[in-house]
Amino acid sequence: MTVSTASACETQATARKKFTLFKKNKADQPVADATGQVEGIGTQPRFTVKNVDGQTLVDRAHDADEILHHGGAIAVIRSWLREHDRDATLLAVGHRVVHGGQHFSEPVLVDAKVLTELEALVPLAPLHQPQCLAVIRAVRDAMPTLPQIACFDTAFHRTQPAIAQAFAVPRRLTDDPTLG
Repeated sequence: MTVSTASACETQATARKKFTLFKKNKADQPVADATGQVEGIGTQPRFTVKNVDGQTLVDRAHDADEILHHGGAIAVIRSWLREHDRDATLLAVGHRVVHGGQHFSEPVLVDAKVLTELEALVPLAPLHQPQCLAVIRAVRDAMPTLPQIACFDTAFHRTQPAIAQAFAVPRRLTDDPTLG
């Protein structure tokens, strides 16, 4: 059985990472299998997982030094994945990223160039973007060959007419090419 998982970055300046695990059904279509989160990263970490019916599968507190950063959170999730389905193969990780700027209006395969471009957008979402990018880096460090896809909260706005995209945004920002 193959498994893919989507990791959605929590768009707050808190240390919480959410994920949804998908399995392929008999028609080779992804179906949600479980949802979970690691919250309190670096302070009072707690790992929870529920199945699609809302039944709690895991509710485990960890010592702060066990999950000091996003890499520790990824390690806890990977360990649970191995326990949950030993025969599974992780196919990809999808990330919810706050800001895609003007360049990213649809999901994109994350590589070094994309990561650099997303880092340049940190001034547009300084509390949220760094958290999202930290998760991408943590996954890359743990599983360097695993494909990662970034999906952007701002993609919706890219489908709006130019006037709607610029409405209520100071001209100095809309005219600045360094801001995406």
